[in-house]
Amino acid sequence: MENNNRFKIFAGSKGQALAQQVCAELGCQFGKVHVDRFSDGEFCAYFEESVRGQNVYLVQSTCPSSDNLMELLLMIDAAKRASASKVIAVIPYFGWARQDRKDKPRVSIGAKLVANMLQTAGADRVITVDLHADQIQGFFDIPVDHIYGSNVLAPYVASLNLKKLIVASPDVGGSKRASNFSKKLHILTDREVPMVICYKNRPDFNKVSEIKVLGDVYGKDVVIFDDIADTAGTLCKAAEVMKEGGAKTVRAVVTHAVLSGNACQRIEESALEELVCTDSLPIDPSCCSKLHIESLAVPIAHTIRAIQNHTSISETNIR
Repeated sequence: MENNNRFKIFAGSKGQALAQQVCAELGCQFGKVHVDRFSDGEFCAYFEESVRGQNVYLVQSTCPSSDNLMELLLMIDAAKRASASKVIAVIPYFGWARQDRKDKPRVSIGAKLVANMLQTAGADRVITVDLHADQIQGFFDIPVDHIYGSNVLAPYVASLNLKKLIVASPDVGGSKRASNFSKKLHILTDREVPMVICYKNRPDFNKVSEIKVLGDVYGKDVVIFDDIADTAGTLCKAAEVMKEGGAKTVRAVVTHAVLSGNACQRIEESALEELVCTDSLPIDPSCCSKLHIESLAVPIAHTIRAIQNHTSISETNIR
């Protein structure tokens, strides 16, 4: 890779495995950063090698707990104080993205707050994957490179050679995302890939009381496409409803497998054939036999290479 002496890649606690794969793709060394923790829970981050004059890439998903966000902020601050030329936050999973608007009185907009914190800490650029809402890019006053997870997920689905493939959106709000995935599969398989939409009634956070499918799934191989699987309640309930509607097979494809609580057990016991996801979050594959994980190392490495060589990112990052 060109200019490989002008950048270094480091990772926080939740980005180690992915960052090492990115370094392998780029043919560069994995940087050393250390986090010291005190008995009261406070911690500090410091680099074990010089970053002066370097473009520093910090790989860390801001997933629960909030310690991961704080760890990233401290690494950004440490890099700026160590005279790094540029600090690029590589955030495969951008936490708090579901708080992107004021949808009821007296509620915070967490995504905007996190964007402000990253910029205040000193981030010069952000690389992220499948934001929950595209408009979050506008919360930043610095460049944001938005990678699409479908670039690694769609080829896997296409390789399954499902005869009667259709794509399902788990809710009305995700219909545009599912439509784009359907179009990508159409290009890869060279045949039409229809789409159905689920309508869900959600009485509270992480709770779904009812799901109805708008469209015909009888005899079809259904792929439910979404950006996040948190409790997996929606995905499992949707799979059950589609099976009752005569679907031949039902799979879920998501970019970010948060899998909180008893999500893994719920998926294991569900009607889903498998849950396909990326490694935007560190996942233990043994937690569920139905997991299939695709790596984001290649598209992230391509983005870093393009930034370093001042070439186009969008040529291969097609939605």
